[in-house]
Amino acid sequence: MSGAATLLRDIFGFDAFRPGQEDIVTAVANGRNVLAIMPTGGGKSLCFQLPAVMRDGVTVVVSPLIALMRDQVRALRAAGVEAGALTSGNTDEETASVWQALEDGRLKLLYIAPERLAAGSATGMLRRIGVNLIAVDEAHCVSQWGHDFRPDYLRIGELRRALDVPLAAFTATADAETQAEIVQKLFDGEAPETFLHGFDRPNIHLAFQAKDGPRGQITRFAATRKGQSGIVYCGTRAKTEGLAQALGKEGHNAAFYHGGMDPDARRHVEHRFNTEDGLIVVATVAFGMGVDKPDIRWVAHADLPKSIESYYQEIGRAGRDGAPAETLTLYGPDDIRLRRTQIDEGLAPPERRMADHARLNALLGLAEALKCRRVQLLDYFGEDTQPCGNCDLCDTPPSTFDGTEAVRKALSAILRTGEWFGSGHLIDILTGKVTDKITARGHDDLPTFGVGKDIARPMWQGIFRQMMGHDLIRPDRERHGALRMTDPAIPILKGQAQITLRRDTLTTQEHRPAVKMLVSDEDAPLLSALKAKRRAFAESARVPAYVVFNDRTLIEMAETRPATLDDMARINGVGAKKLEQYGDAFLEVINGEAAQMHPSRRKLAGRAAGSLYDQLADAQLQLERGVDGTDKPMSVSSSLITRIAEQRPNNPTQMARILGDKRAERFGVAFLDVLQSAE
Repeated sequence: MSGAATLLRDIFGFDAFRPGQEDIVTAVANGRNVLAIMPTGGGKSLCFQLPAVMRDGVTVVVSPLIALMRDQVRALRAAGVEAGALTSGNTDEETASVWQALEDGRLKLLYIAPERLAAGSATGMLRRIGVNLIAVDEAHCVSQWGHDFRPDYLRIGELRRALDVPLAAFTATADAETQAEIVQKLFDGEAPETFLHGFDRPNIHLAFQAKDGPRGQITRFAATRKGQSGIVYCGTRAKTEGLAQALGKEGHNAAFYHGGMDPDARRHVEHRFNTEDGLIVVATVAFGMGVDKPDIRWVAHADLPKSIESYYQEIGRAGRDGAPAETLTLYGPDDIRLRRTQIDEGLAPPERRMADHARLNALLGLAEALKCRRVQLLDYFGEDTQPCGNCDLCDTPPSTFDGTEAVRKALSAILRTGEWFGSGHLIDILTGKVTDKITARGHDDLPTFGVGKDIARPMWQGIFRQMMGHDLIRPDRERHGALRMTDPAIPILKGQAQITLRRDTLTTQEHRPAVKMLVSDEDAPLLSALKAKRRAFAESARVPAYVVFNDRTLIEMAETRPATLDDMARINGVGAKKLEQYGDAFLEVINGEAAQMHPSRRKLAGRAAGSLYDQLADAQLQLERGVDGTDKPMSVSSSLITRIAEQRPNNPTQMARILGDKRAERFGVAFLDVLQSAE
């Protein structure tokens, strides 16, 4: 038996490695840089704990959660391995004990939070104690645009260079883009030895349902699993509290958890979940990372997750013991709208937002899948597999139909309107609905106008949703949510390919009132863009967002779409000072470009004098070379035009007093005509 296998048995009590563990342990123990991507429950922690025991010196483990560190330190000490953690949650006695073990040379693993790396003394301290290996748990937290980004993870690469020791990074969730980011940020772009040991968790049953009374769907799902530990993920804090109360009324042992709770209350829920049998925690995504409870029997999503990566990590908390576990994910139009809005209102660069929309499309594709969900899920992570027989679609294949003709009609409407509109306007065109927007743009004359009258509007909405799930179309934030075709759509549009759609998810409606929208579907993406711009200004000035503009003002901007500073000045809540500070920036969001206006004219924006200024400037331009166009060029400065527009002289003498005799002779009569016609 090898040394590693002996230690595995004698210290950790396992007779054999799990699949893939031994190769990773060997690579880490031999001091090679390693990136290991393993499924939740695959035994990642052993892959750095065992090498730490085998190597001389101290292994420092960077981990994002105090609770997770405490659990692992406790388990290691119980196994006879000297381990400690330096965290903000330590008592003075605990910290003193860790330092004493380091001074005595007994400590093998030192756990620290990434935030501790921000302290200037951290690197010197780690060098002094003889660190010879860095292990990074939850390495995907280094991804700046990921769902669990931790800014201080960006310091780990610098620490690796400073200590000049090998680094082993571990995560359960990383698509190709996130893997590349981990390599760049932690390993300076030099490829580590990479182990990709499967994303499949075959013991977990996968299921999605369109929302159809979500509270009832969740309570019915929990009722058939009474007494089993479970997690319900919700999109809002308020929903966690309401759903936990509903489950309690049904006789379940349930608690809620979210980031707005007092830290002691959160810790109490975490402790209950780890120690009580059958507790259901209804939580936001604030709950979960580092949950080591092996016998979570089910995970439900009351709202659609942010991405496939989020979904995979969250369902992966079920069935870590390898026994059967179940999942249920609910989704509906409001979820999709919310997730789109969150992407559009973020401050990520345009290319990242487009990638996030593509990731959301991939999750929609999983929700609206036609065949085995596991095949589609693993394909996203680059793995091939056969139908699993352990998902709802393998249990009961869905009802489908040939959607080629309908999709071609939708794509044609998108193309014929220049890819400048969202689904609401496009459905109006397809169903032949006459609106002011349709007639103003002449879209009632399009060949596609009314070609989809045979399909009801709710079904068209489902078709557009499935088109996004197939990644045939994506919303373009630069065009305020207008749908643009992707390359896979072209063969369908040209009649070179066909597409099958699901019939069963087209018309299911939630049995509750629709969410009250602040603006129409067509204006919602622009409102999101305006909110993102407001947020950027507010964060820069360190003031609440409403200090820049309140929601009512942004809603009016989104609905009226001002094209000039004059239009912007007429929006309620846009005074002279705010027009000067923010006018150009918000016009650029709305129109794609800032206002082009002379500084003197800007001061008159939104005032009657502004219109006079424009007319006077036009009259001056026409008379620049005299009435006949043959005189010597002469002009009137912007400041003088501003004075005339504001003071409104009403006779030649007053005009000459402002312009001077020479200019009054050429421009005076024309200027007086402009002023008189404006009265």
